[in-house]
Amino acid sequence: MYRYEITEAVATGVRRIEELRAHLDAQGPLPRIWLGRTRRDLEAEAIAASTIMEGVAVTVDEARRILAGDRPTGVSVEDIDLVDGYRDAMRFVLARADADAFQWQSELVLSLHHLVLGGSYAKGAGRFRETQNWLTNRASGSQVYLPPPAEKVPSLVDDLAAWLQATEEPGPLTSALAHVSVAGIHPFSDGNGRTARIVASLSMYRAGFRLPQFTSLEEWWGRHLEDYYSAFDCLGTKWAPDTDVTPFLEVHVQAQVAQVEALSLRNTTERALWTVLQDTAVSDMGLNERATHALYDAFFAREVTNRYYRGMADVSEVTASHDLGKLVASGALEARGAGRSAHYVAAPALYELVVRHAELDPRWLGTPGDIVAQRDAVLMGLANRLHAANEAREA
Repeated sequence: MYRYEITEAVATGVRRIEELRAHLDAQGPLPRIWLGRTRRDLEAEAIAASTIMEGVAVTVDEARRILAGDRPTGVSVEDIDLVDGYRDAMRFVLARADADAFQWQSELVLSLHHLVLGGSYAKGAGRFRETQNWLTNRASGSQVYLPPPAEKVPSLVDDLAAWLQATEEPGPLTSALAHVSVAGIHPFSDGNGRTARIVASLSMYRAGFRLPQFTSLEEWWGRHLEDYYSAFDCLGTKWAPDTDVTPFLEVHVQAQVAQVEALSLRNTTERALWTVLQDTAVSDMGLNERATHALYDAFFAREVTNRYYRGMADVSEVTASHDLGKLVASGALEARGAGRSAHYVAAPALYELVVRHAELDPRWLGTPGDIVAQRDAVLMGLANRLHAANEAREA
């Protein structure tokens, strides 16, 4: 097991994460439909970030569509299988994490890896590597890190699982150590990074950090790749059991703090938006609250297809056509294309409806027709209102 110290930076970060958990838990349970939507959106962002980090070029919108069963024609079957595999691994984590009989074992890590690689036998899914591997600099091609020999991998993963089962370290610290340990052992021929990040998320969930803000660090790493890869510099050029990984812990914990704070602010604003859109769908249009899914995606300038909406709202094709047709008739959405290319986008009236229902100043909308600017203006207006309300409560 690697060496580490709980420095002031690590201790401060862990305390802040605990504070954020207490603050978010005190807000009470989230509405089920909104919690499910948040988890799915963050899941798509995490999967896209994590797969892109491994060289699989799938965008967030493509991942979102794949996860809803609406497979984009421009994405290969292999890449779709990898997205589905990552999704299955994350859902496996959520299903197993709070089981009374949960045990950290090598077989659990192997099962996660099997799911991550979509069961690909050719890529060694669910099997430890049997040969020596090494990490290279993608730009120069030079070797930068030599993992332990293949014959040591099973016992090293056993030792890691035993430590995870017995440790009483706080969740953020356990998560960071699990992450760097799997990455350092590099136990597989492919998919090591993705597996390491999922094991880290599982560690957080096991420690009681159940909200998606605490298990979506991949999206942060995807936007800070240089920080991510630099954090592993403490491993040196080859595996050594007594390596001091304190620098990695500091970076990991600080990233967790930044991500949770950012996602919490974003979640508060977007939840307010969801509530406004739900009121619009139910009160103005006489639709079921499930139609909020279509309005929400359209608000963010995403194309909504019948198949995508069916996957998000869990309805039949006929029901989806009915809902989308009423949203078009209401003026909130516009239909584009035909046949397999048919989809729906936000109409200018959608932003006007949000402003009216949220009782925002219409001047926030700015230039008519500039949908991106109007979207950002509405979100800013909602964020400002929430900030003012918080300040008033604290005064």
